Amino acid sequence: MIDNYIRQYGKRLYGLCMTLCANSSEAEDLYQDTWVKVFENISKFDRSREFEPWLTQICVNAYRNMLRRINRSPVWNGFSSTEEKDTLINSIPAPKKKDYGELHEAIKKLPDKHRITIILFYFMDMDIATTAKALRIPAGTVKSRLSKSRTLLKEALTNGADIPF
Repeated sequence: MIDNYIRQYGKRLYGLCMTLCANSSEAEDLYQDTWVKVFENISKFDRSREFEPWLTQICVNAYRNMLRRINRSPVWNGFSSTEEKDTLINSIPAPKKKDYGELHEAIKKLPDKHRITIILFYFMDMDIATTAKALRIPAGTVKSRLSKSRTLLKEALTNGADIPF
């Protein structure tokens, strides 16, 4: 049964993982973690509901858990100062710019709740209702997050300003 879901939703889920994560290694880990959680919780799935929003919700929650682990990591927080961490990060050569590099960078700077909403709606082509189901929030909240995100992105891209949190 899980095999059918993997065949049907695997590519879209992998695309979501690649969009959420900074690199392919993290995306592959997230992809695997998501399917493991689906396998562990498939008995809790309400078959009268759509599968994709449930799958997306599991993926987003696994991503958030991964971020929490990274932020608590002694490697990440083992720097004596923010300047030391910034110096190391700035010493890494920047990747070559892509067509929408500035936009992607601005999206990465959005607060998580706005960034994830933007990714699901625009990059994963989910409609308002499906995005709302996946995030377990009202459709109106999705709309307001998209509106706020567009405003923040426009300001960041027009003025080159940092996105306020």
